[in-house]
Amino acid sequence: MLSFTIMAITFGVIFLAELPDKTALAGLMLGTRYKASYVFVGVAAAFAVHVVLAIAAGSVLTLLPHRLLQAIVGVLFLAGAAMLLFKKGEDDEEVKAPADQSFWKVSGAGFMLILVAEFGDLTQIMTANLAARYDNPLSVGLGAVLGLWAVAGLGIVGGKALMKRVPLRLITKVAACLMLALAGFSLFEAIAG
Repeated sequence: MLSFTIMAITFGVIFLAELPDKTALAGLMLGTRYKASYVFVGVAAAFAVHVVLAIAAGSVLTLLPHRLLQAIVGVLFLAGAAMLLFKKGEDDEEVKAPADQSFWKVSGAGFMLILVAEFGDLTQIMTANLAARYDNPLSVGLGAVLGLWAVAGLGIVGGKALMKRVPLRLITKVAACLMLALAGFSLFEAIAG
């Protein structure tokens, strides 16, 4: 059953966590050099693949006993918050741009960049955690993919303007606080039973 509450929670958490990520910056870079719609198609397809994989992993986690699952989810959210709060600035990876500006070349470049860069990324792990926590793969999947697509769209079309108005440090801190709250709630449930 589709839950708009779970979709909204997932969207917010994933959106905030993905904003400061290097893939949003890579989308911005590709979007400034190539037709935005071509880039978005490739990036959106790669994010959809990652969400499907994360939902599958989260669904496997739901087979664990409830208290153990809540403890694992809580610890993983704590680790995610720590990663956001304590991560050092990463060097932007140079992406070789295709000389051919065709739809397939540009979309393929965006798809491959995100597919490789996002494997095991924080938002993929968070999506798996949320899928395990809420046991509603459709709502979590839709919320996650919409959050990732929203960030990709912002990065491709208007990333420079957003980063000038909203400090990256603030976005990262808000995402970390949300993850800390989810970790606390999950750990409380694990202890309280």
